[in-house]
Amino acid sequence: MLNIISNCWALLLGMGLIMIGNGLQATLIGVRASMENFGTTITGFMMSGYFLGLIFGCNTTPILVKRVGHIRIFGALASLASVTILLQAIFINPFIWWVMRLITGFSYAGLYIVVESWLNESATNRTRGKLFSLYMLISFAGMAGGQMMLNLSSPSSFELFLLVSLMISMAVIPILISVSPAPQFKIMEKVSIMQLYRVSPLGVIGMVVSGMTIGAIYAMGPVFATEIGMSVKEVSFFMTTIILGGFLFQYPLGWLSDLIGRRKVIVLSCISGAGISAVALFLSDGEAISFFIIACVGGFSLPLYALCGVHINDYLNPTQMVAASGTLVLLSSLGATIGSPLTAAAMDLFGLNAFYGSIAIMLTSISVFSLWRTGKRPEVATKETGDFVAMPPSPMTASLNLDVTLNEIEAAESEEAMRIQYSFDELANALESQDR
Repeated sequence: MLNIISNCWALLLGMGLIMIGNGLQATLIGVRASMENFGTTITGFMMSGYFLGLIFGCNTTPILVKRVGHIRIFGALASLASVTILLQAIFINPFIWWVMRLITGFSYAGLYIVVESWLNESATNRTRGKLFSLYMLISFAGMAGGQMMLNLSSPSSFELFLLVSLMISMAVIPILISVSPAPQFKIMEKVSIMQLYRVSPLGVIGMVVSGMTIGAIYAMGPVFATEIGMSVKEVSFFMTTIILGGFLFQYPLGWLSDLIGRRKVIVLSCISGAGISAVALFLSDGEAISFFIIACVGGFSLPLYALCGVHINDYLNPTQMVAASGTLVLLSSLGATIGSPLTAAAMDLFGLNAFYGSIAIMLTSISVFSLWRTGKRPEVATKETGDFVAMPPSPMTASLNLDVTLNEIEAAESEEAMRIQYSFDELANALESQDR
C-alpha cells in the first residue's frame, strides 16, 4: 500500500485541494447570497446550477478526455473553475452567479473524472479497495476542512473567493508533475432511466430523492444556518457536522445492509432521518443540541446515495453495472437540481424550519415507496448480494466505480479463461493416458 501511496501522492494531494475548495465554495456562496438578500427561493435556484453543471460535465467530459487527453482537460477545467469563483466576487448578481455555478459544476465533474480514473489506473485489484478507502477519507476531510476555512475571513469580502481560486489552482501543480502514466479512458454505453426502473424501481426512486436531499442540505444548509442567526463560525461548524455525520454513519449502515438486507436498512435510515428532522423543527435555535440533531440528519440521509446504488447493483450482473453507472449519476444529479429550489421555495412559504420539514418529507417518501415495493417483489437474499461499497454523497465517484467494475469483469474473464485452459489440459492428459 505504501508503494501505491508513493505513486499516487500527487493525485491524492490534488484531490484534497479540490475538495477543500469545493467545500468552502458551496458554503461561502450560500452565506454570501443571504448577506446580499438574494431571497431564499432565488438562492435555491442559483445554487441548483452546480448540480445541473454536474450533469453536463459527466456526459461531456469523457468525450473531451478521449479527444485531447487527461492532462490538457484537467488544466483547462481547473483554470475555468478558478476563474468562475473570482467572477462571482466581482459581479454580485444571482443570474450571473447561476451561470458561474453551472460552469463550476461542469468543471468539477471533469476534474473528478480525470483524478479518479488516473487513481484507478495506478492501483491493482489487490490494492484498489484500500486506495478507494483512502480516497474516501481525503474527500470527506477536504469537504469538512473547507467548511472550517470559512472562518479565515469575512464572507462579505473577496478574500475567501480568492482562497477558493487559490486552492483550485494549486491542485493543478501536483497533478501536472505526477509521474503516473495517464490512463486509457473508455466511454461506456448507458442504459435509459426506464430500463433501470424496470430492474430496480426502489433504487431509481431512492437515488432521485436522495439526490434531492443532498441538494437541499448542501445548497440550502448554509442559507438556513445564516438566516436563523448563526454566526459565520457557527455556520462552518453546522456544515462540518452534516458532512461528518454522513461519513460516520455510512460504514455502520453499509455493514448492516450486508447483514439484514438493503431495503430494510433504507427504510430504517429514512424513517430515522425523517423522525429526527421532525424533532429538529423545534430545535433550530443554534444550541449545541442542534448540532447533534443535524449530525444525525446528515448521518441518515447522506449515506442513502451509496445504499440505493448498491441496492440497484444487487439486481445487475457486472456488465450491466458498467452500463448503469452513468445513469445513476444522472439520477442523483437530477434529484439534486430539483431539491435545492424546492426546499428554498418551501422555506419562503412556510418559514425557515421548512428546511428540516423538506428533508423529512423527502425521506418519508422513500420509506413509503420502499414499503409499498415490499409486497411487489422479494428482496435479493443477503447471501447473494455483493459487499457494500461506500461512496461520498455526490456523483463524483462515477468514473472510479465504473473502472473498478471494468477491472472486476476483466479479472473474472481472466479467471474463467484459466479454468477453461485447465480443463482443456486435463482432457488432453486423459486422452494421452488412454493412447498409452
